[in-house]
Amino acid sequence: MTTPWRLWVAGARPRTLPAAVVPVVVGTAAGYVASHVFVNLYLPLGDEAHYTATTNLLRIHGLLVVNAILALVVALGLQIGTNYVNDYADGVRGTDEVRVGPVRLVAGKLATVGQVKTAALIAFGISGIAGLLLAIRVSYWLIPIGALCGLAGWAYTGGSRPYGYLGLGEAFVFVFFGLIATTGSAYVQHASIVFDGRSLDIGFPWSFALWAGVPIGLLAAALLQANNLRDVETDKETGKKTVAVRLGRVRAGYLYVGTLVATAASIGILQHYRGWSVIALAALPLAIPPARLALSDRNGRDLLPMLAATARLQLAVGLLLTIGLLLVRS
Repeated sequence: MTTPWRLWVAGARPRTLPAAVVPVVVGTAAGYVASHVFVNLYLPLGDEAHYTATTNLLRIHGLLVVNAILALVVALGLQIGTNYVNDYADGVRGTDEVRVGPVRLVAGKLATVGQVKTAALIAFGISGIAGLLLAIRVSYWLIPIGALCGLAGWAYTGGSRPYGYLGLGEAFVFVFFGLIATTGSAYVQHASIVFDGRSLDIGFPWSFALWAGVPIGLLAAALLQANNLRDVETDKETGKKTVAVRLGRVRAGYLYVGTLVATAASIGILQHYRGWSVIALAALPLAIPPARLALSDRNGRDLLPMLAATARLQLAVGLLLTIGLLLVRS
């Protein structure tokens, strides 16, 4: 069976990819800004050479573009691999036989189980290679963390007891596509700085990086909630016990809105670390249409616009948050 490339692209679920891109972009900005701030704190303000020394240090420690690209490849590979595993695992179990969402390769008989499983392994493999290169450049501690991320992506719907069927999907995306992806992307921007023949120990601002990942993780969870809210009836019939199934259509809608409110609150807290972060709240009007759908009595296909609207919100918040973080460099 030969599957056209356009179907493989559709099977990768492009609308979910902001969940991989946004944390890397925001985390890269956070790591870049943090290094600049800590360099300035290290130098005595009364030093005559303060301005010249700071300028030289900033030249030494610019944006680590290669690290940022490798982090993005890791995140995209994990997201696409997880999506393909979800496609073939749900197809084998028959939970995707009645579709109200985007195309599924196995359930739609557009590709075989073996082909989709191979595609998942290729995606995870590319992610693993990029992660290994990143570990060589930064720290070998990234290897076990990357391996854990890969296992978590596979076990989401793969294996004999997938935790995505137990209502743990939102926790997974919050931790892995929020906290870990954002903090990790910030950490790989944290290179040691050598000045006047000595290495400066400027430390890594863990609390700042983790807080930067909170709104990103919440929006990733909201993206999954929009998907599960749409599928709540079919998932219930097939025994897939997502949070939406456990709560029911109405309460799951309230949870989605609550997640968006928590996102706004976390951005407000993040401004304690970087005041301009608050400009990300300007994207919140984009939350009104999907929130209305969540609180409506619509079901199934009528909720399809929620996923696209949530992805747009995630991209807008990520862009504005990145700009807000970078503004402190001026």
